[in-house]
Amino acid sequence: MAAFLFATENIVFVSAIVLMLLIGAVQAIGVAGDFDLDLHADTDLLGWLGFGRLPLLMLLTIFLALFGMIGLIGQHLALDFTGALLSPLMAAPAAAIASLPATGVVARLLSPFLPRDQSSAVPLDTLVGSFARIVTGIARTGSPARARVEDHYGQAHYVMVEPDNADQTLEEGETILLVRREDHVFRAISHGDHYLPRL
Repeated sequence: MAAFLFATENIVFVSAIVLMLLIGAVQAIGVAGDFDLDLHADTDLLGWLGFGRLPLLMLLTIFLALFGMIGLIGQHLALDFTGALLSPLMAAPAAAIASLPATGVVARLLSPFLPRDQSSAVPLDTLVGSFARIVTGIARTGSPARARVEDHYGQAHYVMVEPDNADQTLEEGETILLVRREDHVFRAISHGDHYLPRL
């Protein structure tokens, strides 16, 4: 078996599996983050291959695993039927072509089981128009307070806010509306519920 795995014709496939295992190990210990592509590619070639369904690094890992396994299985079949291994110049492209649709199938099978928070990074400007709640301090002009706001993915962001009107203050616990952003500070107006009696 070792002679088969380490044959010159199979080095490319064994290397792919080793690289897949290394990526998996690095991911398991949390050293590397996933690279995401924010693609709306469900109807094109990239969507067919699984982009947008899983993180890019996971797709790469799946592809490497399938490429290595398909290549080794193909070489084993070639050895059984012809008595010789195929040239890597023939076997590698064939395994790669077979691995592409297989990667798309595996991505579709795995995507329902994975959390969908990988692509939730949003530009800060998209938070304008969102409601937030002041969690620390009292916001005055020139003296911002810290507020919590959720983006359309449901991810929480903590931002610094000042009132949009110079004579207004925004109290801790108050719900506010973010109306614009200036550098790292958001301008906000009161939602008007802070002074309503609690039932």
